[in-house]
Amino acid sequence: MTNPDTNPKIVLVPGASRPVGRAIARLFAESGYRLLLPVFGDWPESNEEMADEFASKGYQFKICPCDLTNREEVISMCEAINSEFGAINHLINNIERGGMPILHGSYYKQINAQQWELETNMTIKAKLYLYENALPLLKKCHSSSIINVTSIASLTGRSGPVSPLFSDGYALSNSAVSLFTKTWAREAAPDVRVNEVKVGVINGRHGEGTRGWKLLSADQKEQIKSHTLLQRNGDPDEIADLVYFLAVKATYLTGSTIVADGGFILGGDEFQKLPEGSL
Repeated sequence: MTNPDTNPKIVLVPGASRPVGRAIARLFAESGYRLLLPVFGDWPESNEEMADEFASKGYQFKICPCDLTNREEVISMCEAINSEFGAINHLINNIERGGMPILHGSYYKQINAQQWELETNMTIKAKLYLYENALPLLKKCHSSSIINVTSIASLTGRSGPVSPLFSDGYALSNSAVSLFTKTWAREAAPDVRVNEVKVGVINGRHGEGTRGWKLLSADQKEQIKSHTLLQRNGDPDEIADLVYFLAVKATYLTGSTIVADGGFILGGDEFQKLPEGSL
């Protein structure tokens, strides 16, 4: 068993095979962290590609096969982590399942019979089980943290220019996690900080590089970008930088939610110049 206060420090990053999670894991690894990477069978090609990339770069990492929606499997995984490493420094709670309406259509379609359960189980249950079982490991370290990675779907619902991208179950689930953030910050204090990053349309996560984005018309894509104050989608590395800062550097911040959406939410209202006045 390693000393939790000696290097390399350890970060648990679910969802690291996908673009945003991959960028987060890369940044921690480049900063000297050992990566613990839960994987399941949903994205076998991505999981294999991730392992090959990280091995080629010489990262210290361990693949942890686990169905994160199964409480018993999460308990077993965290027990194994405790036996081998003794503690973890950070949990990046970046696990979810979204269903883009433009891709999946209605929940009433036969092909979507399990879609609602997938979205709620992966987004709510998996985050909850990881929190419950990682918290004792986090409390063993100095200045440890949890970052919940969620979506502005919880603010927009299935409405506006992003309505083809955010399903009802996904929006609902992200709202629930935002409530978790506040509750967990109180429960974990003062040993563990808990914060949230609520992302907008990020390339590789709702944006370019996803099946749903490819199905949007040119006009639909332009509406999303023009609604965003920065006039573009975000990049996974931009989210990784923010997550790393909140996890490692923001040592007096807990219970907070940062909206990293390029100004999409604010973009719904046009800026009005100050009138000349009548006097």
